[in-house]
Amino acid sequence: MTVADQASGAATEPLRAKSGWIVALGIVYLVAGAVALSSVAMATVISVFLVGVMMVVAGIAEVINALQVKSWGKFVLWLLLGALYVVAGILTFENPLLAAKLLTLLLGASLIASGIVKIVLGFSMKAGSSWGVVVLAGLVTVFVGAVIVAQWPVNSLYILGIFLAVDLIFTGVGWISIGLGLKPRP
Repeated sequence: MTVADQASGAATEPLRAKSGWIVALGIVYLVAGAVALSSVAMATVISVFLVGVMMVVAGIAEVINALQVKSWGKFVLWLLLGALYVVAGILTFENPLLAAKLLTLLLGASLIASGIVKIVLGFSMKAGSSWGVVVLAGLVTVFVGAVIVAQWPVNSLYILGIFLAVDLIFTGVGWISIGLGLKPRP
């Protein structure tokens, strides 16, 4: 057994005792993902609500940060930034469907941009590496983003919910796999 294996075993030992809890966490994620998948419109509204909450919390943090800044010019900028976040969060609560439309369009555009970057990076990789897989991943990402943008704004009611549900399901499967992998071997 190498030193790295011993260090890895020592680092995971405390987690082995908690493997049942890790599997349980995975099951909770899996169930939440299944519930979200059963009602993607509800999951979209919940996603938008959470974004609104995060914007308000971030805005309040920015305002508190502004109060800590000593120079007048920076104080005004931090205060304005915080106020804009709070207003955007409140608008998200006031009109969640409009927020879902904007977030869906932003998601589609971000996927297209991310896919293009992956393709460029893939083609710039050295020969003999897995550049083809990176390019393929980029093409798939561009395709998914293009489908989202092409169907926008009609798909705004369910796209965010689907992404949330799929993320919850895959996270659940990941935690379950980690937990089962940590179970002591007889």
